[in-house]
Amino acid sequence: MQVGADAMIVSNHGGRQLDGALSSIAALPSIVMTVGDRMEIFLDGGIRSGQDVLKAVALGARAVFIGRAFLYGVQALGGEGVTLALDIIRKELDTTMALCGCRDILHIDRAIIETRDETRELKAFVQTSCRDKPP
Repeated sequence: MQVGADAMIVSNHGGRQLDGALSSIAALPSIVMTVGDRMEIFLDGGIRSGQDVLKAVALGARAVFIGRAFLYGVQALGGEGVTLALDIIRKELDTTMALCGCRDILHIDRAIIETRDETRELKAFVQTSCRDKPP
């Protein structure tokens, strides 16, 4: 994969040293909305698991960079450790996708991580139920 003029990497290098700095994943949705389809967006920072990969893709990232897992793998087992770390993240992503009912990463979108407003739904249910019953 080559990052060129038609791609952007969302990263807050050094953000961990600045309290209150916006995380890369928090900045991602507004950047994706602003950029639209004009370029591909990649996310760097904060990816620790397959669930993190799914969240980033759901929020519009085309791909993610996995630096820390890579470094931990190298430190532990050299090249084999990198392969193991990537295999673990891939298996976590596969499991997370399966639990969400998604078979293809290309079908992941924001709807997979958005939550419903359960309070609003409960209120609507109660109002509907009360209308159907005599006072």
